Amino acid sequence: MAILEEPIKEVMVLKNYVGGEWVQSKGELQDIVNPATARVIAKVPYSTREEVDEAVQAAKQAYPEWARTTPLGRVRHLFRFKELLEDNFEEISRIQTMEHGKTIDESRGETRRGIENVEVATGIPTLMMGYNLEDIASGIDEYLIRQPLGVFSCIAPFNFPFMIPLWFTPYALATGNCMIVKPSSRCPITQARVIELVDEAGFPPGIWNVVHGSGSMISSALMEHPDIEGITFVGSTAVAKEIYRECGQFGKRVIAQGGAKNFMVIMPDADLGNTIPALMTSFYGNTGQRCLSGANAVVVGEEDAFYQQFKEAFVGAASRIKMGYGLDESVQMGPMQSKKAKERVLGYIEKGIKEGAKIILDGRKAKIAGNYPETCFLAATVFEDVTLDMTIAKDEIFGPVGNIMRAKDLDEAIEMIHTSPYGNEASIFTSSGKSAREFQHRVNCGNIGINVGIAAPMAFFPFSGMKDSFFGILHGQGQEAIRFFTESKVVIQRWW
Repeated sequence: MAILEEPIKEVMVLKNYVGGEWVQSKGELQDIVNPATARVIAKVPYSTREEVDEAVQAAKQAYPEWARTTPLGRVRHLFRFKELLEDNFEEISRIQTMEHGKTIDESRGETRRGIENVEVATGIPTLMMGYNLEDIASGIDEYLIRQPLGVFSCIAPFNFPFMIPLWFTPYALATGNCMIVKPSSRCPITQARVIELVDEAGFPPGIWNVVHGSGSMISSALMEHPDIEGITFVGSTAVAKEIYRECGQFGKRVIAQGGAKNFMVIMPDADLGNTIPALMTSFYGNTGQRCLSGANAVVVGEEDAFYQQFKEAFVGAASRIKMGYGLDESVQMGPMQSKKAKERVLGYIEKGIKEGAKIILDGRKAKIAGNYPETCFLAATVFEDVTLDMTIAKDEIFGPVGNIMRAKDLDEAIEMIHTSPYGNEASIFTSSGKSAREFQHRVNCGNIGINVGIAAPMAFFPFSGMKDSFFGILHGQGQEAIRFFTESKVVIQRWW
């Protein structure tokens, strides 16, 4: 396979997938641009409220028979779907790179993580089991069964267009529900390819539907619809809060993952030879467009020698990151997903300088491997002399910007973490088991890394979150997703 082989050969016009059929939307078409090449690769429709309702009605009609299908019967479709994903692994990964900009290695990792959720969901005959107790009273037995609820929807983000819908959809379907996926209007092509494989896998019509369009309009239509039982969402905290409030108003279940500002704590006993590569992936992987991205590197200790050693190693590694078109296997960082996203990050860099932070690696001076337009490219940036009251230390920048900060000891580092309203991830790099245990016990974040820069839970664990990084009770993935998509029914029985 050629290094830069592109699976999208001509401009695609995307359609909705409703009731097992491809349907051309009546909505206005918007261009989807490859951020590395600046070429239009697809057109996505902005569907209407009426088209949302058609998808809901198709799912509602399909639900009763699907719910009565045996768990084994349901997961046979998922087994077939998994096989098709494996067969098309490389193509799906390359589509992600073309529409998002991430490197092909990052796309392959995303594809693998998505498939793992399908694998876990195929275990539903065991995972969905309830429990029972004989003779709770004389001659009376009691047991709990888990039952599906109806129609759900997944409102997906742009940064992981393949994986995140699979945090939820396989579990929803395996437990007997139907799903409507609303892909990001910025990165919808991957889900269009996924649904082609869904169609090939032979899922009954109406079980798995896709409706493209504007996030705000379709989200409102789904949350207000009386036949939608629940919503799953991943995106910014501002939108997650609104979705949480709206779902509460309309009596819907909700999983709403919000934003983040992740602290990476580096202890004086950290092994920098292994720590620095882990931090590079954390801070600059996915071009910083990840809710698990490192943002503030907190160097612990009052000795200047260790601080200088860390700073030089961090800046040196960041300065050597090769940037270009992600389909080039040698590229380590791709472009921002859009020109607007790049401009947003540039605004934060200017804000950091204005507020007194010292820029020690300026990513605005980007060197791009290959002959590609600079439109969306932004190299790694590093600030030092950053204080907690600065905007760049508080806001989620969602780009390749890292801050180096200092703390006199672990207590102060933990206090710094707790000043943030977010609680998605925090990591510590240390050789001390005592420090690691103290950190994992005290830090109020949903995902904790110990000598791990990206604390991304596997599919059989929940993707957690605390504070303003998560709104809801149950999380995506694994057992918690199964509980979210089912209701517990308790039966108490006696026979004479």
